[in-house]
Amino acid sequence: HIDDSQFLPMILVTLGTGAATFLGMVAGHTNVSLVLIAAGAGFVYGMLSLRQAGISWVGQQFIVFLLVASGFPFSPRAAAVRSSLVMAGGALQIISSSILLRLLKELRTDLRLVARYLRDEHAALRSSVEQAARSLIHRDKPPSAVPYALRLAITLAVSSEIYRHFGFANGYWIPMTALLVLRPGLTDTVSRAIARTVGTLAGAMLASFALAHLSPALSTLALLTLLFAWLAYSLNNVNYGLFTLCLTAYIVCLLALNSLPGNEVAYHRAISTIIGGSLALSVRLIVIRYRKRHQSQPNLPDLTRNPTPRRDNSIS
Repeated sequence: HIDDSQFLPMILVTLGTGAATFLGMVAGHTNVSLVLIAAGAGFVYGMLSLRQAGISWVGQQFIVFLLVASGFPFSPRAAAVRSSLVMAGGALQIISSSILLRLLKELRTDLRLVARYLRDEHAALRSSVEQAARSLIHRDKPPSAVPYALRLAITLAVSSEIYRHFGFANGYWIPMTALLVLRPGLTDTVSRAIARTVGTLAGAMLASFALAHLSPALSTLALLTLLFAWLAYSLNNVNYGLFTLCLTAYIVCLLALNSLPGNEVAYHRAISTIIGGSLALSVRLIVIRYRKRHQSQPNLPDLTRNPTPRRDNSIS
């Protein structure tokens, strides 16, 4: 929700993921542009962590689509076509949801509010970035979101460079995992890193075994895809490890429907998840070490203060 609206997050995500798809596909041609854009997007998302959870979720989906799209570089014209398809899919979901929930009147109201929300959020983000810049220049205590935003920016820049430099297949899972695992607190980061890694490995093995030994027909594979998608949504706020297990199995089955090798997809996702989770955890531990080393110097700005954690509703 954003305020009391169910549709504003969906509308904003549809617009944002369409723009992110175009930007990621165009930026995916060069490493430097992708690294800089990923770092900038990570910093903005970190600054949004102090906003209401719906706004933060919109920013997270933008980065997820940006990273995934970067693995499929296209010309601006072809990228525009794919961006339009993404927004068309989002629009279809919004319209079908409003019809099923009998909320067409609310949808019309929310559509009229989109422009105002975009202006307000742009002004709020600009103000927070200016405040952060002033605090860093004058060596004052920075806003509480700045340390987390800087960690995200650095982590996404490094992880994006790793996946592009070494040419990992489906390597965009590395920065995407780092984004979803890195949390403001150490305990949250460790628990999510373990849960996501274990869940991904279990889901990859489960789906790979089913595809390799059961050889399901296309109709059975379609049913399995729907089942794991439903389970992923159902378990999103129940257990992060189970959610990741079902999400991985869903992705493997979905790609297998498109005649892609499921075993290979599962293997690449598992390896990329381990790398991304380890990188996020390493960044968090480095910050802890920095804090312990400088805790006796009170005049230094506190670069390890954490904003309030937000619930992660991403399904990617």
